[in-house]
Amino acid sequence: MARLGVVVMAAGRGTRMRSKQAKVLHRIAGRPMIRYALDLARRLAGHSVAVVVGHQADQVREVVESALAGQRDGAPVHIVEQKQQLGTGHAVLQARPVFVSGRGKEPAAYLILNGDTPLLQEATVQELLRVHRSSGATVTMLTAMLEDPSGYGRVVRRTAGGAQSGAPASADVLKIVEHRDATPEERAIREINVGTYVVDGGFLFAALEKVEPHNAQGEYYLTDIVDMAVKQGQRVSAMPLSDPDEGLGVNTRQQLAEAEAVIRQQIRGRWLEAGVTMVDPSSTWIEADVAIGKDTILYPNVTLEGRTVIGEDTTVYSGVRMTDCVVGNRVEILDHCVLREAQIDDEAHIGPFVHLRPGVLVRKNAKVGNFVEMKKTDLGEGAKANHLSYLGDATIGKGVNIGAGTITCNYDGTNKHRTVIGDHVFIGSDTQLVAPVTIGAGTVIAAGTTVTQDVPSDSLVIARVPQVNRAGWAAKRRALLSNGVPAGDTPSKSRKASTALSGKKKKR
Repeated sequence: MARLGVVVMAAGRGTRMRSKQAKVLHRIAGRPMIRYALDLARRLAGHSVAVVVGHQADQVREVVESALAGQRDGAPVHIVEQKQQLGTGHAVLQARPVFVSGRGKEPAAYLILNGDTPLLQEATVQELLRVHRSSGATVTMLTAMLEDPSGYGRVVRRTAGGAQSGAPASADVLKIVEHRDATPEERAIREINVGTYVVDGGFLFAALEKVEPHNAQGEYYLTDIVDMAVKQGQRVSAMPLSDPDEGLGVNTRQQLAEAEAVIRQQIRGRWLEAGVTMVDPSSTWIEADVAIGKDTILYPNVTLEGRTVIGEDTTVYSGVRMTDCVVGNRVEILDHCVLREAQIDDEAHIGPFVHLRPGVLVRKNAKVGNFVEMKKTDLGEGAKANHLSYLGDATIGKGVNIGAGTITCNYDGTNKHRTVIGDHVFIGSDTQLVAPVTIGAGTVIAAGTTVTQDVPSDSLVIARVPQVNRAGWAAKRRALLSNGVPAGDTPSKSRKASTALSGKKKKR
């Protein structure tokens, strides 16, 4: 709707969540709850969006600003603070300076959304806007029919018999009564107020300025504008939801879990429709900001979190958890890998049991095998680290082979240092690279070597204790043991034999 202003209510504490955290900051499918209402508001607004913050205002403000960072599309968003928690009507009134500035046209209508309704769909709100226009109402509200409406505000419609308890009639709305203020007859009504409204631009703030706290809590209720419009002879219409769950707010941990399940199912359905295969969709967890390419296959118990992006024709096997990763095309990630803030280029092979920590880049056709941990490391194209290694703070060239048990010793107890390995280096098993150190291209490092100095290209590096073979030593030891001489506690009469076992010569 042209010149539609949107107010997002995000000031409440949410006491029924039993949480130290503001309700709208609780996460659903990886996003703070406020994000769902904010994104919907920006898609619908034709004027501006005002987000009203209050409880834990700084934290909510930070989440909103973070969500907007780098985004240029959509309506401008302004954050306003309700410093005193004086009710929903008072909260909306704080948004007035955003829309009424005297510098331009004010909104023709206002859409009021709650920050705790993550299931509300854009198509539903578009229909609510259409009903508002076609009915000629001053206020149009979203409602729902519940079997158990306890705790919710009741919608009292104009009918021949007054307040009704059955399905909503086509008659206009008379008033909204909060549960705590309702009479027994009003509590029998099953139609409840969802808390989403469309209000004419010339009416909203003028009416809110006249609202008074005539209720048990001494709060300024937004719902009082309904009664005010009726008394002025204005029309108030209501649109019941076809799916009541869509518009209900998240007020408890139980409702939070239910909303999580619904949104995760919606996400899975969207990616299945887009051409992603899920072997067991019910066990596949995909957060809201994840993106997945066509013909990628996800096996059971895969978890994709944050802003993870996966390309096409990639296979992710069971038990993998990825957070904020970028994965290319035709990648294979085997079972039980944990990957965080890593980039994996096309045709790479990862796993099983790999741990990639932040700052890892695995280049094209590289391989990272079982029980390898990497951190802040660039593994070159076609390089291999197939077994039991730790590679931290390293730059590794093309075609490098990292033997089993290799460690980059990057921490000296105070500072971290880098290891640089040139192209086509062969590193034998059980090698320690004590950073800072640079290994020249084409070098071969023998197994068991500890490298403490830079190595020129095309070198052979051996740095280990020389091997000593003592022929017959084991047979003599077994003979002593068979004669009752305890190992490590040789009697003096067997000193000569003991000397032979220890490899030491008697001093003369």
